[in-house]
Amino acid sequence: MTTDEPQRPDLARELIARATKSAAHRAKRVRDQLDAVQLGQGRHTDHANTNVLRRILAEHDWPGHRLVGPKAARAAWSIALHSDDDPAFQRAAATLLGRAVWAGDAPVQHWAHLHDRALITSRRNQEYGTQLLLFADGIELCPLRAPESVDKRRATVGLPPIAVALETVRRRYMPDGSADEVPSVVLAEAA
Repeated sequence: MTTDEPQRPDLARELIARATKSAAHRAKRVRDQLDAVQLGQGRHTDHANTNVLRRILAEHDWPGHRLVGPKAARAAWSIALHSDDDPAFQRAAATLLGRAVWAGDAPVQHWAHLHDRALITSRRNQEYGTQLLLFADGIELCPLRAPESVDKRRATVGLPPIAVALETVRRRYMPDGSADEVPSVVLAEAA
């Protein structure tokens, strides 16, 4: 990976702006601060972001560190991660992100999260245990393939053991031990 200036700072700015706006919206959603209209606007924004990323992928392949810089590459990952309304796009994005990882242009942890998310949105069991559901009374892993070996798989992609990840998520989203008034939400970034 590189620390040089990105080749496409214009794409970097667009990806960062879109992901930042979406992250702020999701934070309000987790805190149950949105009405029905705002929830619909968020879905529209996610759809628009998916289309922008789809165009970027078609023109440039995965927007990795060399093309857009680390912050914008993370933004692209976040956009792909939240493209739940288009599972086929998520799978294709995961494939392209995987190629970028092998080329040293993206973090393998991003791929693991996106790979798991694409599996979950395709109604399959996840591999690395990165996808969680947040409920008012706790956190639950989305369905997981071979749970007895998840820590071995997590280690291969630089993720901490599942117990550590779950505790981190609990502290982040339920600091007092509860999540009163929190709607059911899929979590990904903290696991």
